[in-house]
Amino acid sequence: MPTAAVLTDHERTAVQAYLRLLHTVRAAFDAPAAAGRPPLVPPSVLAEADQALARAGLAGNEGTFFDLLGDWCPKP
Repeated sequence: MPTAAVLTDHERTAVQAYLRLLHTVRAAFDAPAAAGRPPLVPPSVLAEADQALARAGLAGNEGTFFDLLGDWCPKP
């Protein structure tokens, strides 16, 4: 069984913010369409994810972030 990566506090915060963003986007797309309007993701959720990535030193380096995410939460 592979071991999960040990995250720093900033990396953990970035992963948690990303997961909140992912759940928010999914909920926005799963909600019934409102009079032809596109799904809306609150800017605060996007800003939280951006800030968390920046604090973790991962802003602009999404490949590294997704590698980290994959190492932390490996597929069975």
